[in-house]
Amino acid sequence: MNVRRWSALTKRELLKIVRNPAAIATGLLLPVLYLLLFGQGFNFTSFLNSPYLTPVQRTQLLHQYLLGAPDYFSYFAAGMVGFVGVTATLFVGANVIFDKLFGTLKRTAASPATAADIFGARLVAGSIQPVGLAFLVLGLAILLGDVGLAGLHVTAAVTVVGAGEIVAAILLLSLMFASLFLALGFTIEQPQTYFALVNAINLPVLLTSAALYPWGAMPAWLQGIASYNPITLAVEVLRIDLFGGNFYPYAAWVYLLGLIGWALAMFAVATLLTQRALAPKN
Repeated sequence: MNVRRWSALTKRELLKIVRNPAAIATGLLLPVLYLLLFGQGFNFTSFLNSPYLTPVQRTQLLHQYLLGAPDYFSYFAAGMVGFVGVTATLFVGANVIFDKLFGTLKRTAASPATAADIFGARLVAGSIQPVGLAFLVLGLAILLGDVGLAGLHVTAAVTVVGAGEIVAAILLLSLMFASLFLALGFTIEQPQTYFALVNAINLPVLLTSAALYPWGAMPAWLQGIASYNPITLAVEVLRIDLFGGNFYPYAAWVYLLGLIGWALAMFAVATLLTQRALAPKN
């Protein structure tokens, strides 16, 4: 990889994002709707206000179901960060397909830039955007509590190290899925095929994670799957730093190591597929 070529291509990709605010708004639309509809409507912790439960029993059930989060919306809002890390990277691969259809990628590939330069530039630019969107979602979740709705309540003291762990978790998750979707974008020719395959990956991965479901409400077999799901690993880092780690078996850095493993494996596979796709055709 040539640093000068890579940095120039990265700058171009970042400028494309900045000059397209509609894409940023679109990336925010779905998580905002989830916060306003599902997060508010499914706030099942109100059912714990039964007169037949003592305050101690309510607290025990809350901790059992939400692993230290003060309420379901707070638990859900942290999960939405994982949701953003996946959905915001979907368009990274789609942009590759459209660039192929319009001939833009062919002109770039004919330049002195190597496959590593092209892939690396799109990977970095595509991974930075979800980090910004994730913090916008967290900020909105906090603000909702100031307008009379359920909001995100941070109950732990977030240190500088904790903030760094949150950024690292979001970035690693974004890098992983951006690598995957970029590889699909470089390999697949038709946008219809791409979006069909992405949806077949996206929904099962999200629904087998702890991003949306209360952990204590999951059956044992789903908990087993969710424990190794990269989205779960990322949102658990957030929940540990936002709500405390008393109800988690490992420290945040252990979950980050798992994310690093996922990201490296996906990066290796994506690099191989991209090199094959961009190799000169005989």
